[in-house]
Amino acid sequence: MSNYPKPPFKPQQQAVPGAQYRMDPQPDCGEKTYKGSGRLANKIALITGADSGIGRAVAIAFAREGADVAISYLDEHEDAKETARWVEAAGRQCVLLPGDLSRQPHCAAIVNDTVEAFGRIDILVNNAAFQMTHETLEEISDEEWVKTFDVNVTAMFRICKAALPHMAEGSSIINTSSVNSDAPNPTLLCYATTKGAIANFTAGLAQLLGKRGIRVNSVAPGPIWTPLIVSTMPEESVKNFGGNTPLGRPGQPVEVAPIYVLLASDEGSYISGERYGVTGGKPIL
Repeated sequence: MSNYPKPPFKPQQQAVPGAQYRMDPQPDCGEKTYKGSGRLANKIALITGADSGIGRAVAIAFAREGADVAISYLDEHEDAKETARWVEAAGRQCVLLPGDLSRQPHCAAIVNDTVEAFGRIDILVNNAAFQMTHETLEEISDEEWVKTFDVNVTAMFRICKAALPHMAEGSSIINTSSVNSDAPNPTLLCYATTKGAIANFTAGLAQLLGKRGIRVNSVAPGPIWTPLIVSTMPEESVKNFGGNTPLGRPGQPVEVAPIYVLLASDEGSYISGERYGVTGGKPIL
């Protein structure tokens, strides 16, 4: 679509982690636009950070492609229930898994709960992320540095490790990296560093799991209009968000979801170890 909103956006600062239902304009997660075609028929997906934004768009797309979905999220219950409503409206089953992924027991629990509900995991999407904006290195506390890595990187490692015994040949792991992985925004130093780690982890894990027939890829979104933006960036950055891309606007979550569908589907059966940018024209080299 060419008529998605462009900056400037109105002031709308929120507390972390942000709520999608309070955003203006509302992100498009494909609620009324994504049309499925059975590409994930009867598959089981576990998606972290699936209450809103990219995670919600992926959950909706997966459900309309025929998958049952487990939704992991922190504590944004209203947003998560809305995502579940759309999954169930597509005729698929959904389980909600709230909790803090920085805690090792919870990483194991979401895998166990998914397997208890559905019997296996065919698709694992590690999408949950934490970020904060800082103008100087001195502003970043040790606690925030560790939390950012715990949520963005360590949880991904723990979830992959816990999920592997429940994933058969032909399964797919998809990790959300970022354009920041090779074009880091200095004010997002912690976040950008983790996104580089995710890209590297993905490429290495794909080589480890190739012999098992399990594919591993990452998606590197550019500026996408999600609650993470309005809850972690200063007002001026939100106002002009996405305006510096060649397309002149932020992407909508629904515009990112199709690449996750491809990588999750059997159509992507020879794609592994790759990183796919969805950046509005900002290059990833």
